[in-house]
Amino acid sequence: MLKRIKSYLLFCLFAVIVTYVLSCNHVKGTSENAVEVKTPVTLVPVTFKPVTSTVKLPAITMFMNKSIIRATTTGTIEKIMISQGDVIASDQLLFAIRTREAMAMKNTTGSDSSLSFKGLINITSHNGGVVNSISYRRGDYVQEGDEMAVVAEQNSLVFILEVPFELNSYIEKNRNCTILLPDNKQIDGTITEKLPEMEMQSQTVRYIVKPSSTGILPANLIASITLIKSKNEKALILPKKAVLSNETQTEFWVMKLINDTTAIKVVIEKGVENNDEVEITKPEFIISDRIILTGNYGLADTARVAIIKE
Repeated sequence: MLKRIKSYLLFCLFAVIVTYVLSCNHVKGTSENAVEVKTPVTLVPVTFKPVTSTVKLPAITMFMNKSIIRATTTGTIEKIMISQGDVIASDQLLFAIRTREAMAMKNTTGSDSSLSFKGLINITSHNGGVVNSISYRRGDYVQEGDEMAVVAEQNSLVFILEVPFELNSYIEKNRNCTILLPDNKQIDGTITEKLPEMEMQSQTVRYIVKPSSTGILPANLIASITLIKSKNEKALILPKKAVLSNETQTEFWVMKLINDTTAIKVVIEKGVENNDEVEITKPEFIISDRIILTGNYGLADTARVAIIKE
C-alpha cells in the first residue's frame, strides 16, 4: 500500500514538472513571436523667425475745426446751393438771401419792372471742407447772425484712439502707427497728444492720431489701429498642431524624439500665438531637435514611434 502511494506521488510530481516546462516554452515562444507596436508619426523641425505681439484698438474720425456759416443780413433764403455732406472749396457760393428791404420793395412795386430791386446777398464759405449740417430751407426767414450751416474743415480731421488704461505704457513705442480703414485701406498716422479726460463708459484714455493724408472721410467713421506690445526678432516657432495641452489648458507640452524610435514629453511655456503657429518661450530648443507634428495625441512619455515622414 505504501509503495503504491509513493508511486502515485511521483507520478503527480512528474506531471507538474512536465506541465511547467511546456508552459514556459509556450510563453517564451509567444514573446519571441510578438510584434512591437509603434505609433506612426510625422515630424516638424524647430524654426526661428521674427514675431510681434499686437493689440488692435478702435479709432473714430472727428473734425477738430468747424466753420459756422452765419447770415450777414435779415431776409428770406432765396437759394441754397449746397447739400449736407457736400465737399466745398474756400469762397464757394452757399446761399443767396433776399433782404428785407428788397422784399418790401417787391411788395409795393408789384409788376413795375422799372422799379425792380433784387437785393440778393450772397453767402460764401470761409474755408474748404465738408458740409456738416444745414439749419434752414429755401424760403425760410433768417435774421442777421443766425447760424445757417456748419462746415467741417477737412484738413482738421483726426482719429480719436480709445486705449484701455492698462495699455497706456505701449503708446510711447507706437507714436508712429498704421490706421486701417473699413475698406482695408491703410493710412500712416502719428499719435500726437492725449486728451485730458477719459471716456466714462468704456474707461479708456483717448489719444489724437493725426493721419498723413485723409482724402474725403466723414466724421464718426470707425477704423482700427494696431499697437505693438512686444517684438522678438528671433523667436522659436512651432506649428500649433505640435502643441498639446491638458483639459483645463493649464499645462502645455510637445513630444520630442530622442532617437528614431522614442519620443519624450517636454513641458513648454507659450508666448505669442495665432491660428497656425505658437511661440515657445521655454525651454530652449536647438535647430536639430525633432518635434512630432501628427500622431502625437495621447502619446505617453517615452512612447515608441515609427517615423513615416521626416
